[in-house]
Amino acid sequence: MTAADLDLPPLVRERPSRWERCGLSPRQERWFDVVALALIVLFVSGWGYSINAASPGSGAAPATFTPFSSRIAASPIAPDAPPVAAFLIDRMVEEVAREIAPLRGESGDVRVVLQQPGETLTLPALPDTVPEGTELSLRSAEGMGPAPPSDSPGAAAAPGVWNVVLQLRDAVRTVSDLNIITLVPLSERKGGRIGRYLVGTWPTERGRPNPRYEVPRGLVRVTPENRHLPVSEHLQLGDFLTKGQVNVWPKYVALSPRLLDKLELTFQELERSGHPVEDVFVISGFRTPIYNATGGSTAGRGTLSRHMYGDAADVAIDNDGNGRMDDLNGDGRVTVADARLIAEAAQRVEGRFPTLIGGIGIYPPTSAHAGFVHIDTRGYRARWGAW
Repeated sequence: MTAADLDLPPLVRERPSRWERCGLSPRQERWFDVVALALIVLFVSGWGYSINAASPGSGAAPATFTPFSSRIAASPIAPDAPPVAAFLIDRMVEEVAREIAPLRGESGDVRVVLQQPGETLTLPALPDTVPEGTELSLRSAEGMGPAPPSDSPGAAAAPGVWNVVLQLRDAVRTVSDLNIITLVPLSERKGGRIGRYLVGTWPTERGRPNPRYEVPRGLVRVTPENRHLPVSEHLQLGDFLTKGQVNVWPKYVALSPRLLDKLELTFQELERSGHPVEDVFVISGFRTPIYNATGGSTAGRGTLSRHMYGDAADVAIDNDGNGRMDDLNGDGRVTVADARLIAEAAQRVEGRFPTLIGGIGIYPPTSAHAGFVHIDTRGYRARWGAW
């Protein structure tokens, strides 16, 4: 049976519309290939020309162009070499920082090294893998520029704060947040003052020298600009300033990195025992001899107080920032028991690090303060207060 037997109209194959057709005809494909090849050749030619035109001397004849392959193979420290890759200099900074790590003390949280003017800080030897021309040096953290030329790259002649920097041609990076502080020698003191700042005279300067009470080698100069300089993870330079002489600048401080190390180890010990340390209130840091003898309330101060020698601090944990000891043991009150927790942590530190042995005193709350702990590194064991 056929369509004619059923009286049906014959089938008609309709031509699809232009929107239903897809693909290209053979002729169109040939034209597309020709145009695409021309565009690729044009792009590659322009790209190569731009790279060569960027080389020094590109304004001269084409013969002075630097081939791209030559630029890739060029020495990275040549005068006309491209900028040092960031990853390369950063990797070197990491390697040097690991070499400097012992200067951060047992805690790893000390951020200062003290030295006398002209004294040489032993900087680590650079690994053999670093490119030729890489240098370690000191650069001022106070805007004074590089350290003056010296036979040793670790010598800073002028008092101030210095950073260890690594330089490879035009790339300069600070190695770490470790600050090198060059002290102001006590020979600068005239009539008990350095400049306008009254320091006074240490008791042992007037009598027979005592190795346990050796006069500080020098003092750190403190300015309004550097008073917030971190000297350890939780402490700043200004935390150790003597009270008084409010409008006299610069001020001067005796400071001991060993004390900073012991304090930071104590804070770490507190945190390990479940007592977070976010903020530390320093009730008293360095005391000038004149202030120790005459300033404020002198009750309970020793004539040979360790505070005059820069290796003692009275501290309280003050995470809420109200200037008073926190309730560390969680009993809802601030009592001597909170100060005792700090003292016990410091005592455990002395057990682990005998070289940091010294005095630990517990002071209960009074009308003037909410209690604190005295910690020092005098070199022999001493205990007092509300143990």
